[in-house]
Amino acid sequence: MRTGHGALNWRACFQHPPDIPAMTASVRLIDFQANAPAPTHDRPRPDRLVAGNPDRTTWTHYSAQHGDFDCGIWACEPGAWRIAFPAGKEEFFHVISGRIRISDDAGAASEFGPGDACVIPAGFTGLFEVLERVRKYFVVIDREAAQSA
Repeated sequence: MRTGHGALNWRACFQHPPDIPAMTASVRLIDFQANAPAPTHDRPRPDRLVAGNPDRTTWTHYSAQHGDFDCGIWACEPGAWRIAFPAGKEEFFHVISGRIRISDDAGAASEFGPGDACVIPAGFTGLFEVLERVRKYFVVIDREAAQSA
């Protein structure tokens, strides 16, 4: 047990730091297994569509108040479309099932299947192809949405 200068102050270790707001009972965890939001459906924009006309289904489990952070589960049928991420918008995803290929404008392609994860950075443009019906967890950060809110 330490004593004197450099001794651990156990009381201070368990006090909430003054610069971090304490969590209240109104803040809840978002459990994807317990939360079943209504799905939304869309299709790629016609001007970006390359192959097929896939139905895309999104279950948004959480959206931040200012619109700058969304996460949930996304599913899609086979097809292909062009993607263009604006400055300030990024996506992390983790494939649950199925297979996709993402190619940049220079033609460099990467395939992702169950268990694979990727980040699509701000400013990325290329081709998004669903090779086999896919389900993935997604997290989207959109700083531009936050600035316009």
